[in-house]
Amino acid sequence: MTDKGRVYLVGAGVGDIAYLTVRGKELLTSAEVLIYDALVDPQILDLVPPDCLKLDVGKRGGKASTPQDKINQLLVAYCLQGKQVVRLKSGDPLIFGRAIEEISALQAADCDFELIPGISSVLAAPLLANIPLTDRELSRCFAVCSGHQPDLLNWKALAGIDTLVILMGTRTLPEIVTRLLQAGKDKNEPVAIIRNCSQMGQEIFWGTLTDIVKKTEGISLSPAVIVIGKVVTYSDRIKQTTSLPLANKRILVTRAAEQSSKFTTLLQQQGATAIEMPALVITPPSSWLELDNAIAEITSFDWLILTSANGVKYFLERLQALGNDIRALAGVKIGVVGKKTAATLEKYSLKPDFIPPNFVADSLVETFPETLPGKKILFPRVETGGRAILVTELTAKGANLVEVPAYQSRCPHRIDSNVWQRLQQQQIDVITFASSKTVSNFVQLVKQELTTDNTLQYILNPVSISPSARRCVIASIGPQTSKTCYELLKRVDIEAREYTLEGLTNAIIEYFASSQ
Repeated sequence: MTDKGRVYLVGAGVGDIAYLTVRGKELLTSAEVLIYDALVDPQILDLVPPDCLKLDVGKRGGKASTPQDKINQLLVAYCLQGKQVVRLKSGDPLIFGRAIEEISALQAADCDFELIPGISSVLAAPLLANIPLTDRELSRCFAVCSGHQPDLLNWKALAGIDTLVILMGTRTLPEIVTRLLQAGKDKNEPVAIIRNCSQMGQEIFWGTLTDIVKKTEGISLSPAVIVIGKVVTYSDRIKQTTSLPLANKRILVTRAAEQSSKFTTLLQQQGATAIEMPALVITPPSSWLELDNAIAEITSFDWLILTSANGVKYFLERLQALGNDIRALAGVKIGVVGKKTAATLEKYSLKPDFIPPNFVADSLVETFPETLPGKKILFPRVETGGRAILVTELTAKGANLVEVPAYQSRCPHRIDSNVWQRLQQQQIDVITFASSKTVSNFVQLVKQELTTDNTLQYILNPVSISPSARRCVIASIGPQTSKTCYELLKRVDIEAREYTLEGLTNAIIEYFASSQ
C-alpha cells in the first residue's frame, strides 16, 4: 500500500526570498512535488531537491493560465500517490488565493493537508514604502479588499474607513477612484501605489484621488498594492535613517548549482539585492579509480593539499564511502587554500596545518612550511580545467606530487531564464566572479542565448566607449579570476584585496562609496 501523502499550502511571502518563513523553507527543501503560483521569487524554486517535480500553475492577467479545477486535481492526484506536495502560493495562502477551493477538494478526497502562513503584501507593501496602516490620530482602522470586481463592494462603507489597502486593483483604478469620490471621499486623499513590492524594480507612485489616475496613465502597474489614506503622508517622515552601503544595488552571484551561497547572505546584509545564477555544475569524477588508489595508500603521503570546498567535500566523502574515517589522516598534514576551504574542512572535524597568507594557490608554493624535495603530496582536484601551475611549481621544487580527479566541474546546459531576462533588461549593476571557471561558463551561457549583441555590449561596455552608457560592473575575487575576466570580458572594475568572499564584499562596498 502506498504511504499516505500530504499537501502543504505554503505562503511564499511578499516576493523576495528573504521574506519566506523558516517553516516554508524547511518544507521546500524536502518537497517531492512543487505546484507553484506566479509572482514567486525564482530563487525560492532553487530550494527544492533536484528530483522534485515542479509544476507552474501561476495565473497572470490576460494570459493563459491553469484552470482552478485542474490545480485541485493535481493536488489530490499527487497526494494520493503518497507524495509530499508543496502548494506554493503568493503572499499568504488564505488571502485572495482561492485556497478554500483547494482545501475543499483535498477534504473531499480524504487528503491530509497543512496550512503554512506567509507574509502578505497587504502588510509588507505599505511597510516597505514607510507607510503605517494604523495611527492613533490618522488611522484607527484599515480595510483590505480586492479591486477585481468593484461592483461587488460597498463603497459608501469603504469611503468611511480611514485607510484602504486594495489588491488586484490596478486595472480598475479609474473606477475605484470614481466610486470613492462619489461616496464622499475627500478628493485630496493621499494615494500610494507600490509595484513589485520587495523585489528588484520596486517602484512607488504617489498622488491623490484627484491626480493618481493621470499620473499612472499608460504605465503597467501590476502587480501592485494600492494604499489610500492620510497615513500615506507619513512616508517622508519615517524614512529609514540608516542606509546600508549596497542598498538598491542588484548584484549577480555566479555560483555552483545546488550550493547555498554564503556570498549572497553577505551581500544581502549590506542591503544588496542578490540574484543567484548557477554557473557551475559539480558532479563526481568520471571514474573513482585514481582517487580510490590514492586513498588506499593514504598513510604513505606526507601532505594532503585541498584548494576548494568541493575538493574537501568529494575527497572526504569518498574516504568515508570506502570504509575509512578521518583517523586515516592521522599522519598526514593538510594544507588548504582559502578561508572557505578551511571552513569546509572544519565541518568534518579537521583543522588545516597550513593556510597560505594570500589565500591563493601561488602563495601556497611560495610560503610552504617545509622543504619540498622528497615530500609526497596528494592533490585531489577538479578533473579538468583546474590550474596546472600549482602542480608544475610543486614538482619543480622537488615534491613527489600525486594529482587525482576528485570531482568534475561543468557548465550548465542553459542560463536561468529569470537571470537572462534581467540581463536583457539591463537590470544588473554588478556581476561577481569567485573563480575563473564561473567567468568562462558565464560567457559561454550568455553567448548561447544571444540573438543580437545588445546584452553582451551591456556587459562588455568599457567606460572609454561612452562614460554615460549603461554598463554593469565586473567584480573579481582575485588575480587569477581577474586574468580570465580580462581575457573574456576585456575588463575588471573591482578586484578584492583579500581573496575571500568577505574581501570581495568589502571591495564592492568601497567601489560604490568612492563613486558617490
